[in-house]
Amino acid sequence: MEYLETKAGDIPIQLLLEADPSEQIIYSYLSQAWCFAAKLDDNVVGACIVKGLKQGIAEIVNVAVYPGFQQQGIGSDLLRFVLAELPNKAVYRAELGTGSFGYQLTYYQRIGFRVDTVIKDYFLTHYADPIFENGIQHKDMLRLYIDL
Repeated sequence: MEYLETKAGDIPIQLLLEADPSEQIIYSYLSQAWCFAAKLDDNVVGACIVKGLKQGIAEIVNVAVYPGFQQQGIGSDLLRFVLAELPNKAVYRAELGTGSFGYQLTYYQRIGFRVDTVIKDYFLTHYADPIFENGIQHKDMLRLYIDL
């Protein structure tokens, strides 16, 4: 597996839709972001998209791995690669938003992210269609951070 920084055009939209069901939201951040990929035999199988927020702080807006490659550590290795690369871009704190429950929350916590704030009703007001996981609707967003 190869982990590298790449251009936005190298990341398939179908891959990013694995982590974010809104093409409109994806396109709103993609052109202004740093894009990182996990490649296997020249094929992108995972992606991590990061945008700068303010001096020294960046937001991870998408981490996705195609379903056939999930549960193999690719997403975790890619995220660790990205976190190691961000200080080279003068980023010393990474933030992200995720649901208030589910596998994504524990995934980020295993990497070392901590809860910062809660944004009530985020998924109700920003997504046209409800997002469900394990039969429960996501409503609130947790903002997480890690100091690099």
